[in-house]
Amino acid sequence: MTSENISKEGLRLKTEWIIDRFKDPDGVAEKMLRRGLSVDEVKDILSERYVGQERIQGNVALNEGLQQLIDIIIAADNEATKKRWGSTNAYIGVGNSNQAEVPGDTGLIGASKAYMPMDGTFPSRAGQVASWRSTFGSGDANFAWEEYTVINESTDAGQNLNRKTASKGTKVAGETWTMTVNITFS
Repeated sequence: MTSENISKEGLRLKTEWIIDRFKDPDGVAEKMLRRGLSVDEVKDILSERYVGQERIQGNVALNEGLQQLIDIIIAADNEATKKRWGSTNAYIGVGNSNQAEVPGDTGLIGASKAYMPMDGTFPSRAGQVASWRSTFGSGDANFAWEEYTVINESTDAGQNLNRKTASKGTKVAGETWTMTVNITFS
């Protein structure tokens, strides 16, 4: 038997987190992004306000999220439909802890944290890539961004799919930051 005939087992998740920043004292970019316009569309319209983009690779899939995902797949929990990471339940959370992520984490750890709902048209899927996007407006999450998660409730009570730590600066009033999370399943 050749190596081409041997099936490789394993599910791989490749995660990329993207932060786009805008100077936005009047909330125009925030409104456009929350309605579902793409970051590129908003950049084209408000190019003078665009500050830049940062990308973060990787994360840790959390046990609580993986267990919930399995329950949804096998329909083990009648409440699973309420706990999906879909348009009505999904939030992106940011916090200010730089404590390294581990599979047993149950969410954000920092003293400061904020959860924002999905922007219009999110989450979405293209091929084997699932994408979530939330916009944090002028009055949202104004603290050091150190940790990130996708959660299925607007509070710490939800199940976190993943967690990533990376220092990405301090958001202040007058700025709008958008977080996009792309997870490729292979």
